[in-house]
Amino acid sequence: MNNARILIVDDDPQIRRVMRTTLIAQGYEAADAKSGEEAIDKFRDGKYDLVLLDMNMGGMDGIQTCREIRAGSDVAIVMLTVREAEKDKIAALDAGADDYVTKPFSAPELMARVRAALRRLPNSPESGPQVIKAGDFEIDLQTRRVNAYGKEIRLTPKEFELLRYLVSHPNVPVPHMKLLQAVWGPDYGEEVEYLRVFINQLRKKIERDPSNPEFLLTEPWIGYRFKL
Repeated sequence: MNNARILIVDDDPQIRRVMRTTLIAQGYEAADAKSGEEAIDKFRDGKYDLVLLDMNMGGMDGIQTCREIRAGSDVAIVMLTVREAEKDKIAALDAGADDYVTKPFSAPELMARVRAALRRLPNSPESGPQVIKAGDFEIDLQTRRVNAYGKEIRLTPKEFELLRYLVSHPNVPVPHMKLLQAVWGPDYGEEVEYLRVFINQLRKKIERDPSNPEFLLTEPWIGYRFKL
């Protein structure tokens, strides 16, 4: 997706300029906003494939902006933060971000995160089942539609890719590293907190009782399993 449109949101003009130059050099289209409020306006006026969003801004901060964007869109979001604390990273994922990168970062690291956020798993083979049903849960792998208990569920791209990988390997424990590399890419493998946050989000959306899941089961010390 080197022709993807990317919105850069950061209150530092030099960082915006460097990121915009880097992205354009890689073939992406790039626009920028200096605040969360401006980002919301630009997002409403145009279509973007990815938002690079600074966590620490005056006014509407990155967490608030992320929630606002996520409330109405499944666009890919990467949070930019100077914080190293795990609780801050989890807060970014909880707000709806697909990934985060800690400042200062190199151009290759930024590009790797951009590719990971835009990444989509290949379509399932035509010979395999395109619609998978389990009780009151149904996922159409081709149309990317998910229904649970009689209503359609909206998932973010990463939520869908994670769920799709698990339902495509039913009843088998999938290790953390394998899931991370399948959904985010080969540069991942240690970010187990990603899975905890995203599985929790998925359970809230598709499970009747998220605290007592029927489908998305935890395999202690191993990973996760989709019970079909």
